Amino acid sequence: MWPKCGDTRSHNGGQRLAVKCNRRKRHNKMCGILVSAAQSQKWEDQSMASIMPVLQQDKDIFFEEEDVPYEEEILRNPYSVKCWLRYVDHKKDGPAKGLNMIFERALKELPGSYKLWYNYLRLRRKQVQGRCITDPGYEDVNNAYERSLVFMHKMPRIWLDYCQFLMDQARITRTRRTFDRGLRALPITQHHRIWPLYLKFVKMYPLRETAVRVFRRYLKLQCEDTEEFIDYLVSVDRLDEAAQKLASIINDDKFVSKRGKSKHQLWNELCEIISKNPDKVHSLKVEPILRQGIKRYTDQTGLLWNSLADYYTRSGLFEKARDMYEEAIQTVVTVRDFTQVFDAYAQFEESIISAKMEQTVESGATEEDDLELELRLARLEDLMDRRPLLLNSVLLRQNPHNVHEWHKRVELLTGKPTEIINTYTEAVQTVDPKLASGKLHSLWVAFAKFYEEAGQNEDARIIFEKATCVNYKHVDELASVWCEWAEMEIRHDNEQEALKLIQRAVAPPPRKVDYHDPTETVQARVHKSLKLWSLYADLEEALGTFKTCQAVYDRIIDLRIATPQIIMNYGMFLEENNYFEEAFKAYEKGIALFKWPNVYDIWNKYLTKFIERYGGKKLERARDLFEQCLENCPPKLTKALYLLYAKLEEDHGLARHAMNIYDRATRAVLPEEQYEMFNIYIKRAAELYGVTHTRPIYEKALEVLPDEHAREIGTRFAELERKLGEIDRARAIYAHLSQICDPRVAPKFWATWKEFEIKHGNEDTVREMLRIKRSVQAQYNTQVDFMSSQILAAQSAVKEMKTEDNPEQDEMQRLEERARQLAEESLQDQPNPDKGIKFIRSSTTQEELGEMTKTNNPEEINIDDDAETDEDETIEELEVEKQSVPKEVFGGLVQEEED
Repeated sequence: MWPKCGDTRSHNGGQRLAVKCNRRKRHNKMCGILVSAAQSQKWEDQSMASIMPVLQQDKDIFFEEEDVPYEEEILRNPYSVKCWLRYVDHKKDGPAKGLNMIFERALKELPGSYKLWYNYLRLRRKQVQGRCITDPGYEDVNNAYERSLVFMHKMPRIWLDYCQFLMDQARITRTRRTFDRGLRALPITQHHRIWPLYLKFVKMYPLRETAVRVFRRYLKLQCEDTEEFIDYLVSVDRLDEAAQKLASIINDDKFVSKRGKSKHQLWNELCEIISKNPDKVHSLKVEPILRQGIKRYTDQTGLLWNSLADYYTRSGLFEKARDMYEEAIQTVVTVRDFTQVFDAYAQFEESIISAKMEQTVESGATEEDDLELELRLARLEDLMDRRPLLLNSVLLRQNPHNVHEWHKRVELLTGKPTEIINTYTEAVQTVDPKLASGKLHSLWVAFAKFYEEAGQNEDARIIFEKATCVNYKHVDELASVWCEWAEMEIRHDNEQEALKLIQRAVAPPPRKVDYHDPTETVQARVHKSLKLWSLYADLEEALGTFKTCQAVYDRIIDLRIATPQIIMNYGMFLEENNYFEEAFKAYEKGIALFKWPNVYDIWNKYLTKFIERYGGKKLERARDLFEQCLENCPPKLTKALYLLYAKLEEDHGLARHAMNIYDRATRAVLPEEQYEMFNIYIKRAAELYGVTHTRPIYEKALEVLPDEHAREIGTRFAELERKLGEIDRARAIYAHLSQICDPRVAPKFWATWKEFEIKHGNEDTVREMLRIKRSVQAQYNTQVDFMSSQILAAQSAVKEMKTEDNPEQDEMQRLEERARQLAEESLQDQPNPDKGIKFIRSSTTQEELGEMTKTNNPEEINIDDDAETDEDETIEELEVEKQSVPKEVFGGLVQEEED
């Protein structure tokens, strides 16, 4: 019976049940879901079977008054999902059975509604949440899911929730089958949503075979997740299949690791698996794989060799492992790889020795065991002894043209003559002259010297003969070979043979060849080698005649390969044989060959020898030589030549000419050498002509020299005049120098002048000196660059004033304080008008001084005396900050302008 509702629904219920099939068909057609008649009938039977008992059993259920509007709305709109959801939302706080009944009624009307099914199934899951998994309620929810999948079999969310619900119930087989059903029902574009949960499920339980089969199916769709499958295979100890999968993705050029691993990293993982598990990996050939990696990944050669040897070691094939280590250290080309392999090899030998010793201790030592143990110890010692030689081999494999490493290899083989000869032979055959790093000829020379030290001179000559035929990179190398060969003959007292060798080496080719032409062989260009000609000249000088030696030097000059040293050697050779004019001609030839400054040494030698030889006999010729030398001589080299020229004139010529040369020298030398040159000029003039003749030199020096040197030489000039009694001249010089002497920069000058005035002047001259001093100081204060220099000086003084006692003092305050001090210093030398000037008067009267000036100085400087004096004038203080100059500084000049 239907429950009494108190409304018309009880009368209409039968009618609705009668026409429910037609409504369901119309609804299915509207939703686009085609359900066969058999399925519809089956669902109808299941629904009626599940609902009717409930309706029959729940006879006491009554509709509440609040439900009437919702029931009426459902009657009006039985196919509206919103109406049913509003009714569900209204009853959500009610009993679960009633809420479930509303969902069931709604799903009868709308079996194709995903929203109703999703909310209903979620509600049913919440209702059984927290219960024991054996509770019957779980099966009811499972049945609801099964019923929903009749219509919702294309909805991946329903499948996922159902599978997760079954996983929570620990129904392994049913869950696996449900996953399979879901994958069959869903389109392939939706499979990526199912597989992560499926893989999580198969990894939850120790079902290795099932999981592997599931992973294999998954990789057919998502092959880029092979790394995850490999990790699972490693975790379940199925390393053989894991190695196969790794090898397959390494060989697949299209494979891109989702984890960002390179092929090199994957290869390292494969090598680690197959090398550390030789008893579990059977499907792959380990050695070919590792050898392929050694050829492919050259930066990991040492690691791969160690992996291959480790594979054989774990397999129990110790001899095979030792062969791998030996092959590795004979083939690696980097020191890093060699170090890795050698350390692993030494550790392998030590582990075998340790294992053998433990075995001997446990089971007792026999004679055979002792022999085997000694053999293994000998192997380890031999390995350690061979390390330097093996390392040298690595460096030579890295660069077989490294001459230095070949020499080092010979040193390592000391005491083994056969191996040394083989090494030299291999070296000269391997090193390419064009690619050699180092001097290739040193290998040939060392090879020949080895035979020479052994007393096999003929074999050494054969080596030298072959060495002269090698096409070296530079001509100098071939020349060195010829020189070494000749020196070997000299060591064995075969001087004539050595001379013949050099003559053979410098013999010109049949055609003209440019020495710097790289397309020509070195054998065709060696005849112009200076090294060979120098040795040839030395041999001829020691063994030949004067003519032959002279011919050699002339030939060197004709070939234009001579150096200044060769020219000087030629000149010395001719002088030793008393051919002085020939020596001078040789010097002149050298001068014609070179330019400044290379010709300086030749000129210096030539002039020195010429003066020693002739002195003043050929003075005009010597003068011509000096003039020719000084014509294009650069200023930095002229000083010594001018001094030598002046010395010649002083010793053998005229003093007047010497003075002219000194005068020229002061203009020709560098500016920094002029001061020294003027001092020499003044000294020589004073010695030759007397001190009075130095006055024009001093005057010229004051015009030419910079301020710092002019102050010093001017002070000396004034002192000279004072000693001569020329007080007015000295005072005039001081007045002239005062214009370049800032009182702050050159206080010594003003102190000297002041002392001079105190001794030889009077009150007026001192006043004039002080007036000039103030004028100069004011002049310098108004100059921009001087002011900037003063500011910089003040800043440096501020930095020096920083001490630990007052580190926080403001720098600007210090700067202002320093500037104030400088301003005050400018007023310190001003005379006080209230006080008189004290000075020591000279014992000589003005008349006597005048008489001395007339007697001793005919070229007296006429200095007009001012009629006006400054006795009645008052001296005003100078405001340095305003940069103003008082009128009194100008004396009577201002008054004359006003008049």
